Amino acid sequence: MQETNSVGIVAAQTAHFAQPLTLKSGAVLPQFDLVYETYGSLNADKSNAVLICHALSGTHHVAGKYSADDKYPGWWDNLIGPNKPLDTNKFFVIGVNNLGGCHGSTGSASTNPATGQPWGAQFPVVTVEDWVASQAMLADYLGIKQLAAVVGGSLGGMQAMQWTLAYPERVCHALVIASAPNLTAQNMAFNEVARQAIITDPEFHGGDYYAHGVVPRRGLRIARMLGHITYLSDDAMGAKFGRKLKDGIHYSFDAEFEMESYLRYQGDKFAGEFDANTYLRMTRALDYYDPALSFNNDLSLAFKQVKAAFLVVSFTSDWRFSPARSREIVKALLDNERTVSYAEVTAAHGHDAFLMPDAHYHEILRTYLNKVQV
Repeated sequence: MQETNSVGIVAAQTAHFAQPLTLKSGAVLPQFDLVYETYGSLNADKSNAVLICHALSGTHHVAGKYSADDKYPGWWDNLIGPNKPLDTNKFFVIGVNNLGGCHGSTGSASTNPATGQPWGAQFPVVTVEDWVASQAMLADYLGIKQLAAVVGGSLGGMQAMQWTLAYPERVCHALVIASAPNLTAQNMAFNEVARQAIITDPEFHGGDYYAHGVVPRRGLRIARMLGHITYLSDDAMGAKFGRKLKDGIHYSFDAEFEMESYLRYQGDKFAGEFDANTYLRMTRALDYYDPALSFNNDLSLAFKQVKAAFLVVSFTSDWRFSPARSREIVKALLDNERTVSYAEVTAAHGHDAFLMPDAHYHEILRTYLNKVQV
C-alpha cells in the first residue's frame, strides 16, 4: 500500500546534450548526459520548479521508490512529497546527478567518444560552477526559465549559492542548509587524506582501473570511514555506540567495538556502490569552491549581485560545517540588504542532521516554503 504522502514509484530520465560544455578548468566536454528525476507537476507558466542539489555522495534519486518493494527511498524522501515540507502538491521538484557522478550522468566511467573507452583519469576535474552551468542547461531543456527555489545541503548548499551568483535572474529563493561559503583548512585536510587513501591503493592504476577490471576498494573503504566520522557528532556517536563491545575483548585487531564494526560496514557498503574517480572529483569541487576569491576574499562584495531571497539553516552539533560558517553567508547577504532568514537548529546528529526528519527543522522549511509564491 502506497503512503499517502509519498511521491510513489518514480523513474530516472536522461537528458542528452550534444553541444560542448567548456569547464572552469578550460577543458571541454564534447557532449554529456545528465540523469534526473522529477516529482509533482510543472504548472502552466512553469513557475513552480524547485531544483535539489546533492551533496558529495548524493544522487538524482531524491524521493520516492523504484518499485513497490524497494526498501530504500530517495535520500531526502522524508522532506519531499505531498504535504511534506517540500510539498509536491505545490512544487515541481527536480533531482539531478551531477557531472562526474557515478549514477548515470557523464563521468569517468562513461565512454569517451574520442576513444571508445571509459574516460577514466582523462575525465576533467569539475567544479561547483560547472555543475550549476550544466544544471542551467537542464532547466533550459525542461523549458524552465526561472526556478522558484534551489535547495541543497552541504556541497548542495554551495550549488544553491552559486545559482544565485551565476544566474541571479533565474532563481527566486535559495535554501542553503548545513553549508559554508568555502572549506576550512581542516576540511580540506580531511578531503586530502581521503583522496590519498584512494590514489595510493594499488588497484587505483592512476585512475584507469576500469581497464584492469578492478576497483580500489581498500582506498574507498578508508575514505568513507574517515568521511563518516566527520559527518557525525561526538554525542551522536557516543549515544549510538559508546564503548560497547561486540562480544568481549579478544586482544586482536578485528572489529571488537561496535563503532569499529559500524565503520567497516559503512566502508564496505560504499566501496561496493560508489566510483573512486567520482569521489576524487566531488571532494576536489568542495576544495575549489570559494566565491569570494575573485573579490579579494570579500564575500559581501561577491554577494552584491544576488537577487534571490535566502533561507540559511545550520545545526548546533555540526562541526564540519559549523553554524559560524552559515552566519558568514547571512552577514554577506545582510551587508547587501538582501532578504535572508536564518535558523540554527539544536540537533545531536552532527553534519548528517540535514538529512534527518527532525520535526523542528522540517517545520522551519515548511513555513518558509509555504510562503514561496508560484
